[in-house]
Amino acid sequence: MLFLRYQIRTIVLVLLLGPHGQAIAALEYLSMADNAVIMYNAPSLKADKLFVASRHLPVEAIVKVEGWVKVRDSSGALAWVEQKAVSDKRFVIVIELQADVYQEADANSTLVFQAQKNVILEWLESSINGWIKVRHRDGQSGYVKITQVWGS
Repeated sequence: MLFLRYQIRTIVLVLLLGPHGQAIAALEYLSMADNAVIMYNAPSLKADKLFVASRHLPVEAIVKVEGWVKVRDSSGALAWVEQKAVSDKRFVIVIELQADVYQEADANSTLVFQAQKNVILEWLESSINGWIKVRHRDGQSGYVKITQVWGS
């Protein structure tokens, strides 16, 4: 029974990806490359338009299929976007009411700035003991707790 369930999952995955699909093995975060990126409910310009995403919005790549990427945003919403409309440049979005950004990866260090919910910050460095280095668009940079942002 377990083997049959595994076979069914494999068949479904192959059917979903088709001969040209590419599953994303590890978490891959991207960002919107353009100012207004249309998000679709299927990988086609003829599909229903769901919403418009702003530049630098971080998304998680779920699957890539012939010039399209299925992505998930910080709210969990899924949509398709043209591959040419996304960038490998990393950004994170504040998911708490307010995120504190410190000079060092330590809550006892100097507070550099605070960012409100939904503010997008440029991701600069990998996680250090639960912290990531970020930069605000005004140039200020520092460390934020990974639990206060999404996209890293």
